[in-house]
Amino acid sequence: MRLELGLVLIKDVQFSDTTKLENGVLTVNKEELIKLISEDEHLASVEVDIAKPGESVRITPVKDVVEPRVKVEGPGGIFPGILSKVDIVGSGKTNVLKGMTVMTTGKIVGFQEGIIDMKGPGADFTPFSKTINLVLKCAPVEGLKQHDHEKAVRFAGFKAAAYLAETAKSLTPDTVEVFQTDPFLEGIKKYPNLPKVAYVQMLQTQGLLHDTYVYGVDAKQIVPTILYPTEIMDGAIVSGNCVSACDKNTSYHQMNNPAVHDLYAAHGKTLNFVGTIITNENVYLADKERSSNWTAKLAEYFGLDGVIISQEGFGNPDTDLIMNTRKIEEKGIKTVIITDEYAGRDGASQSLADAHPSANAVVTGGNANEIIHLPKLDKVIGTLDYIDIIAGGFGGSLNEDGSITVELQAITGATNEIGFNKMSAKGY
Repeated sequence: MRLELGLVLIKDVQFSDTTKLENGVLTVNKEELIKLISEDEHLASVEVDIAKPGESVRITPVKDVVEPRVKVEGPGGIFPGILSKVDIVGSGKTNVLKGMTVMTTGKIVGFQEGIIDMKGPGADFTPFSKTINLVLKCAPVEGLKQHDHEKAVRFAGFKAAAYLAETAKSLTPDTVEVFQTDPFLEGIKKYPNLPKVAYVQMLQTQGLLHDTYVYGVDAKQIVPTILYPTEIMDGAIVSGNCVSACDKNTSYHQMNNPAVHDLYAAHGKTLNFVGTIITNENVYLADKERSSNWTAKLAEYFGLDGVIISQEGFGNPDTDLIMNTRKIEEKGIKTVIITDEYAGRDGASQSLADAHPSANAVVTGGNANEIIHLPKLDKVIGTLDYIDIIAGGFGGSLNEDGSITVELQAITGATNEIGFNKMSAKGY
């Protein structure tokens, strides 16, 4: 499967009476966009704002982040099974509005939503302080159930991203990146002397607003399966969860997964990147056993020499991570895991809730319990009402002067477990 990603570089985003993209400047008809999002009867009101790098702006509580993409050529469309039909995606041509995002915020859905600062010390811990962000503030109708609230806000982000991306459908990209994965047997013949490596991506599926969707299907309902990595780039996997903001994979993270990109960079050179195994993170032990058994079975079936395994979340999912690692290693397949740590504010506590000697190759995204002080910023998009109760916050997190004291856990993307940031640690 071959996918061309055409990167259309966004230099600025402005409001105007017309939605169009010219010379890297995206103009947005705010009223037209609000009308589109407001078609959802579950939303009482929608506001739209723009936040740019370096501005004294705080966005909170952040629900999801989405990168606008549009299918230019090939089967399917972006967000298959959600906004588009369920055709297989991951091939053809897709244009990307690179350098900007769509963010959703507003009244809290679940307590594990996050903070994004566009300047100051907090900006150093989130990748989204470097992007131009079009932010939707969505207010639900009175009495709306939490799951319906979450879905309405989630769909608002997807609809807005698709609406904006249409402006780039007929444009010539600034740069084009090509990604290709051959059918398994063809790839083996092409690279007979390279180690066969796959990416095992664990998807957050604990329920209670801890959900991930694959082609529109709640991933709690799946057994581990194979995806072409390019399917992920085309929006086959999207976020629907409210896990701690620091290690939550937003929909933007899914489409820009650095583990996938880095494996492609090494493909055909030092390794044969044969594909992606997706698996879930369940609550009950029997479900954990089933999924980890199937993941190890697939790794063995494809005769892999090594895998990279990433998780999402912490605590309960640590058990799934270690089960996958142990069982795959028992098949004689080398593993490297990507995670983050909850090692206490002093860094002295056990980092993961589970462990095993086979998990001896670890990449960490940093300690989510580290405390950070965020000074008051001039503008808030969203509301500060929930700072004391979001994950990483505590009684007194919001100070009288408007500054905030929280754990890194509260900052969106701070310790991301697919490696989409700059935090890590060294072992000695």
